[in-house]
Amino acid sequence: MPVKTSEPAKSGKALAPLSYPDFRLLWSATLVSNFGGLVQAVGAAWLMTQLTDSATLIALVQASNTLPIMLLAIASGALADIFDRKTLLMAALCFMTLVSLALAAVAYMGGLTPWVLLGFTFLLGAGQALYNPPWQASVGDLVARKDLPAAVSLNSVGFNLMRSVGPAAGGFIVAAFGAAAAFSVNALSYLPLLGAMARWKPQLAPRVTTPEPFMAAMGAGLRYVALSPNLMRVMMRGALFGFSAIAVLALLPLVAKSHPEGGSLLFGGLLGCYGVGAIGGALLNPRIRARMNNEHIVRMAFAGFAIAALVLGQTDSVWLHALAMLPAGASWVLALSLFNVTVQLSTPRWVVARALALYQTATFGGMAAGSWVWGGIAGAHGLHIALTMAGLLLLCGAALGIWLRAPEFGAVDLDPANRFQEPALRLDLRGRSGPIMVMVDYRINHDDVPEFLRLMQQRRAIRRRDGARGWALLRDLERPDYWSESYHIATWDEYVRHNLRRTKTDAEVTTLLRALHQGEGDPAVHRMIERHSVGPRDDVPLVGKMEIP
Repeated sequence: MPVKTSEPAKSGKALAPLSYPDFRLLWSATLVSNFGGLVQAVGAAWLMTQLTDSATLIALVQASNTLPIMLLAIASGALADIFDRKTLLMAALCFMTLVSLALAAVAYMGGLTPWVLLGFTFLLGAGQALYNPPWQASVGDLVARKDLPAAVSLNSVGFNLMRSVGPAAGGFIVAAFGAAAAFSVNALSYLPLLGAMARWKPQLAPRVTTPEPFMAAMGAGLRYVALSPNLMRVMMRGALFGFSAIAVLALLPLVAKSHPEGGSLLFGGLLGCYGVGAIGGALLNPRIRARMNNEHIVRMAFAGFAIAALVLGQTDSVWLHALAMLPAGASWVLALSLFNVTVQLSTPRWVVARALALYQTATFGGMAAGSWVWGGIAGAHGLHIALTMAGLLLLCGAALGIWLRAPEFGAVDLDPANRFQEPALRLDLRGRSGPIMVMVDYRINHDDVPEFLRLMQQRRAIRRRDGARGWALLRDLERPDYWSESYHIATWDEYVRHNLRRTKTDAEVTTLLRALHQGEGDPAVHRMIERHSVGPRDDVPLVGKMEIP
């Protein structure tokens, strides 16, 4: 995994991440790529309005971009936590460049139909699904932890800076030269980012274990998130926000087309207003975070987007529609950047890409479903009804915070504890050998039992989250002050990974348990391999080694 190199002397400010050379290089190149992507999005959305009058197909342009993220992000996150992230990023960029070139070529030849266009946008979304988790996880490797919120906000600023000019430029390009030109601009926009990525030389920490198997890595990510209540709350709120808020973006081409003066320039202008609002939200984000807790920010974001959807659904004024896009853009950045930072700061580095991928799966899955649902409602009942319903659902999402509060972040130290030393084994054990049973013995005074049980509840959650199965706490019937903690791990390699995943905050529970232990020295640890029958060549004692007493 990449590790950070030199850190700047001053940190903690909004622009502090730009003092890291690698972050500055990649951030600048990403601006160009974002510009091309937004030009392409305008071209695809507006071209679809020319190819069909179906509100569902028009809304599915957004869905075809977000659906691949829901389907592929988990796999991408697992790959990003197992393999070199730079290699994955380069592969995804090359794939998107080739798809963009093919889309431009087919458009120039006049071969695009609604379903062909959706197919190409789906492939571009698939490339983005492969790119996002390793890139988001790499931000934490490019800057210090204290600058991570500012770095995420800067990424939002960069994207929305381009959103303020990209859609307007895209509208002009489509109006003057056609959608094929917009697709060509997108293909060319990947080149600076490919060059910057090639120049980036991340330092890789030495690997102390074998790479985690792909399916096991996906399972470990799902397990970690499922057993982390804070992450689950973030993902549920993110999915609801994505489902309801996407109505504005998915139906905006129809809003622009509904005006007598509507056209690609108006569509681009409305998206430009949305981008200006997003920049404002990103710039105000540090001040807002300093004055409000996370739940209040999330409620404000839901309410701000609800106002925009209701204005679009209940009025026909171009100027009111343009003004409504300002709070929509600000609310989008406030909500999604907060969710992103919360996931990153609530997750240790070994699983951060998978956690981010699952967050993106939830949020973009909500967007994909929302695009289809709101497009269907608009086609069946009218544009105004769909936008009004979306606005009311957003208000319900704000009220949901009463029961499903957004968690605060930054209260725990998730850096690796680095206390584990692999024991010297006296069996010739293979890495895939298992299952492994572990027992830890404690001697606890009667008066300390309530505190011991409280700590063991935390220990159980930590063990299960990091891969343990069949956890149990045993008490000796004849010597009630003797306790044993037991659990199973699938293989020896997985047992080593299980211990290396322990964070400094997790290690505090271990320290407190050791303080309660009344026996001589530390609690005794027994590591055993389960065998119902032993093959003639399995687990052979090493020659010259003494037997374990």
